[in-house]
Amino acid sequence: MYRLVPRDQIAALSYLAADTHPVVSTITDRVQGMPLVHASAEEVLALKPTLVITYSKTNSRLKQALQKAQVPILEVPWAQSLADVRRITRMLGARLNAKERAAALIAEMDARLVSARLQAARPSVRTLVYEPNGYATQGNVSDEILAAAGLRNVAESLHTTRSGTLPVESVVAARPDLLILNDESETAPARANLVQRHPAFSALNGRSYIVRMPLTPLLCPGPWSADIAGTLARLGQAAQGLSRQRAQQ
Repeated sequence: MYRLVPRDQIAALSYLAADTHPVVSTITDRVQGMPLVHASAEEVLALKPTLVITYSKTNSRLKQALQKAQVPILEVPWAQSLADVRRITRMLGARLNAKERAAALIAEMDARLVSARLQAARPSVRTLVYEPNGYATQGNVSDEILAAAGLRNVAESLHTTRSGTLPVESVVAARPDLLILNDESETAPARANLVQRHPAFSALNGRSYIVRMPLTPLLCPGPWSADIAGTLARLGQAAQGLSRQRAQQ
């Protein structure tokens, strides 16, 4: 919504739009001064909105209160693919009288994907995106973005624990060509990030191209998710270069 309509037409955003602990928003640096609300019926109704946009299957009590007050609600499904991203963006554009802006966002996304494909390493680069607490990014939009950038996600071929995490030993044994440590902050690391700094990763030095970087655009699927595709393609090229150097030694 933020990218589709003028700022003065937005009565408020979720407090998560500005949350940086942890970073879960792609617009944290753009929402200063805007009203922010929690999922409180009192807070929302006090703004007298003409439309409330929320994700499907969330905030059930708030939705019940809004329905009782006869406030229109637009429930947005979670995008499971780039095709979903296009469909949902068009849906929002139609409902918010912003069809042209929605079409522009989709065009920008597709242009970034085309650019990434042109830069993509061939053959595809074996890649693992390692998250805080030992989770590994896999599936849906993330995999499509990685594929467009010439990266092949190896997470699905690895065995996770019952809690869905991937032990450091498994990461080292997999020896991906490209290891991306999804790290939001170097200055104030949280306990969740400690696994990404495990000394065992030193065994991958010279074998894997390792980089620390935030992957916020992939957290909440949307047209902005493709913003990182070009960077991923360049990382794939760098990882491929390391592999070639190693093969020549």
